[in-house]
Amino acid sequence: MIKSVEEGIRIWRSFRETGECEGISISPEVRDSWLRSEKFGVNPYKTRCDVVLTEMELEIRKARNRALLTHASAMMANLRRYTDGSGYLFSLADSRGCILARTGDREALDYADGQNLIEGSNWSEKVMGTTSGSVATVENKPVQLVGYEYWCLMNPFVISSSCPILDIEDKVIGVLSVGGPYHPINRHTMGMVVAASRALERQLALQTAFEQSEMENLYKTIVMESLSDGVLTLDRKGRVMVMNKLAAQILGIDPGSTLNKTLKELMPPYNEPLFQAISENRELIKPLEIRRKYDRLKTTVSCIPLVGKNNQVLGTVVILQPIQKYKRPLEKVCGARAGITFNDIIGNSSELNYALRLAEIASKSDSNVLLLGESGVGKEVFAQAIHNASRRRDEPFIAINCAAVPRELISSELFGYEEGAFTGARKGGNPGKLELADQGTLFLDEIGEMPLDLQGSLLRFLEEGNIMRLGGREVIPVDVRIIAASNKNLKDEVMKGRFRLDLYYRLKVIDIEIPPLRMRKDDIPGLVEHFVKTIGSRLGRKITGIDPGAMEILLNYDWPGNVRELKNVIERAVNIAGGDVLTVDDLPPDIKEDNLKSPLIWEQSLNKDEIEKRLIMDCLRKHNGNRNLAAKELGISRATIFRKIKKYSIN
Repeated sequence: MIKSVEEGIRIWRSFRETGECEGISISPEVRDSWLRSEKFGVNPYKTRCDVVLTEMELEIRKARNRALLTHASAMMANLRRYTDGSGYLFSLADSRGCILARTGDREALDYADGQNLIEGSNWSEKVMGTTSGSVATVENKPVQLVGYEYWCLMNPFVISSSCPILDIEDKVIGVLSVGGPYHPINRHTMGMVVAASRALERQLALQTAFEQSEMENLYKTIVMESLSDGVLTLDRKGRVMVMNKLAAQILGIDPGSTLNKTLKELMPPYNEPLFQAISENRELIKPLEIRRKYDRLKTTVSCIPLVGKNNQVLGTVVILQPIQKYKRPLEKVCGARAGITFNDIIGNSSELNYALRLAEIASKSDSNVLLLGESGVGKEVFAQAIHNASRRRDEPFIAINCAAVPRELISSELFGYEEGAFTGARKGGNPGKLELADQGTLFLDEIGEMPLDLQGSLLRFLEEGNIMRLGGREVIPVDVRIIAASNKNLKDEVMKGRFRLDLYYRLKVIDIEIPPLRMRKDDIPGLVEHFVKTIGSRLGRKITGIDPGAMEILLNYDWPGNVRELKNVIERAVNIAGGDVLTVDDLPPDIKEDNLKSPLIWEQSLNKDEIEKRLIMDCLRKHNGNRNLAAKELGISRATIFRKIKKYSIN
């Protein structure tokens, strides 16, 4: 037992000079710390801490340790109340030895001030050598030292206890210390500081857990609210556990009143199909009509059971998608997106204008439309334009080619199916094109290829407005505008028994015959110009036009493949063109050969003056407006060509 300051100094000097002192032993941890302190070059005769943070640096350090400082300050204040008058000094340091807080009675604080043990002072091993706090930090365990064990001589008659404070990963985040004058009872301060440190660790762990839980809840909320669908989770009794705002909006309920209530308690009656779908405890996708307080909403309901151990259902995740939101991502898969309007249809022939007038009339109605015409005339183009000019323009446009779908699949494609309806049926079932097109337009291309038995099902839908999925028992109301198209003479198909007469009249409310390209050859130059521009841009080719010879061949050809064939011919020409003007050499051989067998288009449709005007314009264009060269090629005099230019008002 040390009886005086002088005795403490004697023991300290003995250890410094000889490394030992009679009857007193030094722990290995302290000896190791002395060696490090000597290596760091710490002056053992230092009497004050000489490294102190600036006020701004201290505030930054405190901010980094805000949670630790908050809990430790409260803990130290409580400890001080119980030890007031004892001369104890309580201090909190961060993991780098910086003092963040201190408290004690006046005697203790005066003693600390004398050593510059103040907030912001650095008591790490590198600065102050061996202290209870520095050893506790390095060794990561509670430490109690008496004054002569310190590296510096400033504390010969004190005893201090320090305990590291660990985070949830067992890393040292701070050190709690208590020190005071040496006397036997002080040795019991070790238990006090250890208990206080462990209490701090528990408080910090609880705060960390709370913050993590809060972050997880916030993250879940952000994720739930950022979803474009309504999502809710139910427990095994059907009570709402979590619901995002969109789900509450779709269901027409107050999101603040949902917790621990079932949907039956929250929603108006007559929603039994929804409650039944959720209670089935199986994965499914089902279109349902949600009855809200003042209106109804068609929604696709997806249910995903939450299955725990032993295949026990713990609850259900329910995803709600308004039908049109569910359908739009599928439009590209199901058919074509309606991107064409009447303004995109090129041509000014009387035959085309008549068809366009009928189509514009049809767009103002919800009646069924039958588009007739050869392959390639643009029946789907007309269908999209009608849809985009109708009241359904913001709803889905779904297309299905009746000739492209295998006979055994077309029924499920059109009407959908329930799970287990046939071998290979998708789990949860699948909506058909009629459901997906609800509120919008369904385009049935090549309707003449539809099997007779399916024609009867389609007729029933047109009469009743309801469908039933294959393998299902639920009647689903669907509001769809039908536009059908055929390249066959459906009257002949009816006579041959291959098409139902009643369905023919159901579809033929407004029938529009789209003229073939050979009947409107005046539209060819405009179409060519459009295709050259759009295809050239897509392929990265700068094509400025087409020469007169190539245009003559295009005008003289009969185009059995109609506009589609013309487009493909222009795309071929743009690909292989050697210059910036399409020439005869860029056209397919079969079209050029056909041209030799056919009378010139000029002879068919142009009078003498029109032919003469075209010849002069073509020659002038060929020679960049040089009238002398044009006259020479035409075999006429210079005066004659001037007279003709004036006669035909050629620029």
